[in-house]
Parts: sequence; C-alpha cells; structure tokens
Amino acid sequence: MPTQSVEATPDTRGAALPGFAVAAIREEGKWRCVQLDPVALVDLDAAITALRAQRSTGAVLGLLDVDDEFFVLLRPSPGGVRMLISDAAAALDYDVAADVLDLLRVELPPDDDVLDDPWPEGDLGIVSDLGLPADELEILVEDLDLYPDEQLDTIARRCGFAAELDELVNS
Repeated sequence: MPTQSVEATPDTRGAALPGFAVAAIREEGKWRCVQLDPVALVDLDAAITALRAQRSTGAVLGLLDVDDEFFVLLRPSPGGVRMLISDAAAALDYDVAADVLDLLRVELPPDDDVLDDPWPEGDLGIVSDLGLPADELEILVEDLDLYPDEQLDTIARRCGFAAELDELVNS
C-alpha cells in the first residue's frame, strides 16, 4: 500500500494512506461505529458525503486518522459541517488537510517558522454536547506526546463510544 511521507508531493488524491476513517453514530442513546471508505482519508468531499449518507436522528461524528500524522473530526449538520483538524500545518503535505482549511476559510501563515509547530484549527466545541468540553479538547489536541489514534481514542472514551471504535478499528 503506498504511503505518504512529509517529503511527498501534496497531491494525494487517489492514493491510499494509513489510518482509519470511521463514522460514530448515536441513536436512541446507543453508539455504533461504521468503517468509511479509505478514500475519505484523502478526499474531504468523499468523507462528508459518506457521513451524510449515515442517516440518523442522533449525532453523527466522523473521525479521520490520517497517516498517523493528524486527525480530523467532522460533524454534519443541516447548515453545513462542523470541523476540527488537529494540525493545520498538515495542509502543506495532505490534500484532505488543505481542503479542511479551505472550508474553514483559514490560510496558512506565510512565516515558515510558524509551521514547524502543529496547531489545531476549527471548532473546538464540536463534541462539547457529547461529553468533551472545548477547553479539554484543546488541551488534548495540543498534547504532542499523543499520536492521533490515541487522541481519537480519548475523544471516543469521553463521548461514550470507545468500545465500539476499538472493536471496529482493531478487528
């Protein structure tokens, strides 16, 4: 399976990347997780379309662990999509990250030194109604000692679907 490194060209459309793309769906107080097509790791539109196809009266949350480098949370709503990317600087190397910044209308700073340190961008309150307040999510996202899959596992645990996520990702 081809992978992308930091030195790779930013054009990853159609390429497979390590990681996982999962939809966590809550209905009638119970969570279930479903695997999304791996193309969601390289194509934000495909990820959003796949999440919108998960018809639910409850919460739908997309979790993308892209190449063990960063993660993206997506939450479709009638008015659009709420998003959070754990490292906006990943937009230099990954199309899906650049697409997130485009939708958020955020530009990378021109100073290359600023891009050396990862920083989150987007809606830190994306899962506050599910049990993880924005200030705690910000601390979690900025913890450089954790890999993206570990951060997503913590998010899942706090929101109440860690067992479902672990079963799907580790099967």
